[in-house]
Amino acid sequence: MDKVGREGVITIEESKTMVDELDFVEGMRLDRGYLSPHFVTDAQRMEVTLEEPLILITDTKVSSVNDIVPTLEKVAQAGGRPLAIIAEDVEGEALATLVVNKLRGTISCVAVKAPGFGDRRKALLEDIAIMTGATVISNDTGLSLDAVEVSHLGSARRIIAVKDETTIVEGRGAPEATESRVAQIRVQVEETTSDYDREKLQERLAALVGGVAVIRVGAATEPEMNERKSRTEDALSATRAAVEEGIVPGGGVTLIRSEQVLDDLQASLSGDEALGVRLIRDSLSAPLELISENAGHPGQVVLDKVRQGEGDWGFDAEKGEYTHLIQSGIIDPAKVTRSALQNACSIAAMLLTTQAVVAEIPIFKPLPADVQDFMHD
Repeated sequence: MDKVGREGVITIEESKTMVDELDFVEGMRLDRGYLSPHFVTDAQRMEVTLEEPLILITDTKVSSVNDIVPTLEKVAQAGGRPLAIIAEDVEGEALATLVVNKLRGTISCVAVKAPGFGDRRKALLEDIAIMTGATVISNDTGLSLDAVEVSHLGSARRIIAVKDETTIVEGRGAPEATESRVAQIRVQVEETTSDYDREKLQERLAALVGGVAVIRVGAATEPEMNERKSRTEDALSATRAAVEEGIVPGGGVTLIRSEQVLDDLQASLSGDEALGVRLIRDSLSAPLELISENAGHPGQVVLDKVRQGEGDWGFDAEKGEYTHLIQSGIIDPAKVTRSALQNACSIAAMLLTTQAVVAEIPIFKPLPADVQDFMHD
């Protein structure tokens, strides 16, 4: 998370090996690769690497020689830098022309199909254009391929393309334009009601300001894989929550330290309000008591001892000793502790309001006689 930043995307996948792996993606990754293997610059790795390329971005289909030749001529006149083309599609004579120029050594180039579909594709192309300092060649902007100037082309430190993905590293776009785009996407993330749209917007945000990290969880068996993957997802969620609102001592100690605040509040109230505050205060000790008892220690004794301490002084249930919890790494995200208390109050208030609970009554069936005899023996 430190590497990709707060806005970065971290995904958790299953590894094909028995060890955990961590993979960082620099820059913007597109889920489309080169359109022809003839563009490859490293035959052993089947990879295209272009250093300091110019980048042509268009949401139209490039199929005619007349669409591409003017751009090739202008790039050659501008010093012959490598050229990357990101378009809806590049096919026919246009693709053949690019391949021939590459094979003859006239110009190093690569053609990549634009990622996404429909409106999302247009938005992604705009993101790439802002990141690289390019102008999208589109009917919407009134620009056509035969009128492209070098000033319409973007640039980056490097472009790496393989068969099924392309990475743009360090786009040369204006930082101010990128910041403005980021602010716009953040507003869209807050306003959208669709989880799918929110996920895609966050991916775009990460590509512009952060990065992408992939954690591949390894294990020997499928049950172990599922368990370790769930733990990793929980750890990631806890870290995100901690970044949002900070951390507090764990082990139920934070709730115990909150009792004094409620004592002061209760003293200023009367009637049902004072009763409500007292009910919440009495419930704050439940987590610490339960943790202690589950670890085989007397809950009330531990509770009294912790109340005598201050700050993060609490009970380490695993070791069975009293210590400074933050130093020992026993912490909770503040957001988790706060949300747990808020949700508990919400549920309790709902039960009080409805005055009824729908529950399933367990039915106890007697064990067969032979099983009873076996257990008795």
